[in-house]
Amino acid sequence: MPHHEHCEPKGFVKWFLSWRGVALTAVLAAVSVYLMASHREHLALALPYLLLLSCPLMHIFGHGRHHSSHHEKDKK
Repeated sequence: MPHHEHCEPKGFVKWFLSWRGVALTAVLAAVSVYLMASHREHLALALPYLLLLSCPLMHIFGHGRHHSSHHEKDKK
């Protein structure tokens, strides 16, 4: 395998570095700054709920890669 193919980003990283990923990141940053500047009280009220929501989301999306890597090792 040539060296340049080995270092090329894949999957989500490749999309994130594309112009769409950079544009989405810029829009999300601008919206975040706007919300922090003008709706700070609303965000403070929603913070406990956002923390509670983050736990199941981390379990759902965080453990997905663990299972796929174990199955790939078993197939070899």
